[in-house]
Amino acid sequence: MKKNKVIIIAILVAIIIGVSVFFIMQNSKIASRDYNIEKVEDYKYFVVQDGENFGVIDKEAQIIVEPKYQNVVIPNPSKSIFICTSKENKTKVLNEQGEELFKDYEEVNYIKLKNLASNLIYEKSVLKYKKDGKYGLIDYSGKEITKPIYGSIDALEYKEGELVVEQEGKFGVININGVTLLEPQYEIIKADGYYTEKDGYKKAGYIVGIKTKEGFRYGYVDLKGDTILNTEFNDILRVSNINDDKNIYFIASKNGQYGIYKNNSNILNTEYQSIDYNQINNIFIIEKSRKFGFSDINGKIIVETKFAQIDTIGKYIYARPKQGETEVLDANGKKVELPANVSKREIEDGKYIIVMTNQNNKTLYGVEDKNGKNIIPSEYTYIEYLFDNYFIVCDNNGLLGVVDENNNQKINLKYNSVQGIKSAKLIQTTVTNGNITTIFNDKFEKVCELKNAAIQQVEDYLKIYNNSEVFYINNDGKVVTNKEVYPNNKLYAKQENGKWGFVDNSGKTKVNFEYDRVTEFNKYGYAGICKNGKWGSINSEGKIVQEPKYEIKGSFEPIFLGKYYQVVFGFGEVYFSNK
Repeated sequence: MKKNKVIIIAILVAIIIGVSVFFIMQNSKIASRDYNIEKVEDYKYFVVQDGENFGVIDKEAQIIVEPKYQNVVIPNPSKSIFICTSKENKTKVLNEQGEELFKDYEEVNYIKLKNLASNLIYEKSVLKYKKDGKYGLIDYSGKEITKPIYGSIDALEYKEGELVVEQEGKFGVININGVTLLEPQYEIIKADGYYTEKDGYKKAGYIVGIKTKEGFRYGYVDLKGDTILNTEFNDILRVSNINDDKNIYFIASKNGQYGIYKNNSNILNTEYQSIDYNQINNIFIIEKSRKFGFSDINGKIIVETKFAQIDTIGKYIYARPKQGETEVLDANGKKVELPANVSKREIEDGKYIIVMTNQNNKTLYGVEDKNGKNIIPSEYTYIEYLFDNYFIVCDNNGLLGVVDENNNQKINLKYNSVQGIKSAKLIQTTVTNGNITTIFNDKFEKVCELKNAAIQQVEDYLKIYNNSEVFYINNDGKVVTNKEVYPNNKLYAKQENGKWGFVDNSGKTKVNFEYDRVTEFNKYGYAGICKNGKWGSINSEGKIVQEPKYEIKGSFEPIFLGKYYQVVFGFGEVYFSNK
C-alpha cells in the first residue's frame, strides 16, 4: 500500500514538473519574441530646407549638416544619424561632426513604417545595411543585429518593431532584435489589423499566403508563431473589432464559400456566399442562395437564411421577406413589438436610446430613457449625444442647438454647426453668415466669440484666435492669460491700437506694436511676426532673426526655429524651410 502511494506521488510530481516546464518554455518563447519600441521625447535634430537643398539643424537652429543634398532623413531625431542622398542619388550616413559612418557597407538606409499614424515614421532603433548584395540589420551604434542574409528588409504594415524579410523568394518576419518571428516560407505576409488602446497593433497576428497551382492560398499564424489555420483558404479576414486577446475569430473562404473559425475550430461551415460581423449586436449576418439570416458569436444559427434582406440599425435587426411586412428582431432572434419604420440605438451603456422614425422618406430623431419612456420627442432631423444629460439637435430648418434630457433648450437652435470639444466639456458653435465662432462652457455660458476664428490645442488649453484677438481657455472653461499658458516665456504677445508687439512679465514693451499678427514664443525660443501678409521670426530677446518674407498659407500659426518655419509634408514628415 505504501509502495502504491509512493508511485502515485512520483507520478504527480512528474506531472507537476512537466506542466511547469511546459509553461516555462511557453513563457520563454513569448519573451524571446518580445521587443521594446523606443520613445523619443527630446528632439535634438531637424531636417532643414535651404532653397532646393536639404541639410540638418539642431534645436538651437545651428547648421549641423550643410544643406546641399537632394534629400535628408533623420530616422530618430534624438540621435546623431543623418541619411543624406546626393543629387547623383548616392546615399551616405553622417553624424553631427560631419563624419561618414558605416563606410564598410555597400549601403545603409532607414526603414519607413507602413500604415501607422505617428509623428516619427521610421524605425527608431535599427537601420538596414547591404553587404555582398544582401541585407542585414544594425543598430545606431553600428552593431550588427543580423548577418547580411536577406534579399530585402521592409517594414511590416501596422506593426512597428517587426520587419518583413525575404530569402530566395520567400518572405518571413523578424523583429528589431533580429529574432525570427516567422520563417521565410511564404509569398505573402500581412498583419491582421487587430488593435487595442493598450497595445496598439502589437498583438496582431499574421495572415500568410503561399502560391499554388490553383492560385494563392492563405493561412494564419498567431503572435506566438503558432499556426492556427493552415494555408488552404482562398481568403482569410480576422474579425479585428472583436476585442478578445484570448480568442481569434476569422471569416474564411474555400472555393468561394465562407465560414467562421474561432481559433482553429470551424464553428460555422464554409457554405455561405457572404458573412459580415455586426459589432453592436455581436452577431454574424450570413447569406446563402441570396437569402439572409444570422448567427451568434459562437456560430449558432439564430435565424435561418430565409429573408431577402437583413439590415441592422442600432440594437435591432430588420428582416425583410420578398413580400409582407418587415420583422423587427433582437439579437436573440425574438420578435420586437416595434414598427418597421422605427429603429433604436443605445448610448451611454443603455442610459439613453436614440429613436429614429422614418416618415415619408424623412428620418426624425427623438430620445428615450433606459425604461423606454420618451423624453425628447421625435421632432428633430438629427440628434447626437453631447455629454452628461445633453444632446446636440437639428431642427427642420437645418439649424442646430443643445437640449437637455427634458427637451429644454440650453443653446438656442440658431447655429449652422455645433460640436463638443473632447479635451474639455466645451461646445463650439458656428454661424456661417459672418463666420462667427462661439465657445460655451459646460454651464452653457458664453466664454468667447470671434469672427473668422481658428482653433487649436496648446498643451492643456484651447486656443481660439483671429488676426486681432486671442483667447486661451482651460479645461474648466475659463479664459486664462498667455502668461498662465506659457509661464516660462520671457516675452508675451500683446495688442495695442490694432497692432501686435511683445511685452515682458512686468508689461514693459520689448517689441514695438507694428505687426498685423504674431505668435507666442514656442519651445525653441522663437515667435512669428507677420506684416503685410508675410511672416518672419524673432528670438526670446525680441531681436529679429528673419524679417517678414514668407507667404505661409493656412489659418494655423507657423512654428519657427531660427529663420526657418516648420512644414508638415505628407504622412507625418516634418522639416523646417526658408523657401
